[in-house]
Amino acid sequence: MSTPNDGGPAFPCTIYTNPDAHPTGMSLRDYAAIKAMQGMLASDLAPDMSLDQRADYAYAQADAMLRARVKP
Repeated sequence: MSTPNDGGPAFPCTIYTNPDAHPTGMSLRDYAAIKAMQGMLASDLAPDMSLDQRADYAYAQADAMLRARVKP
């Protein structure tokens, strides 16, 4: 399975002391997955899901959100 586009950094910052610096920080994919997980745990809509299943679902939701960003 290929790694999906991570959307780039969620909170980009650049380290100016390094001329080859790249933006660093959490990826937008991770941020969206965290928010999806937060919503699932707060609402407890899927009490029978294991933590691993919830994490997989949260990343699936994040991937869907990233795909929706590039639609015209």
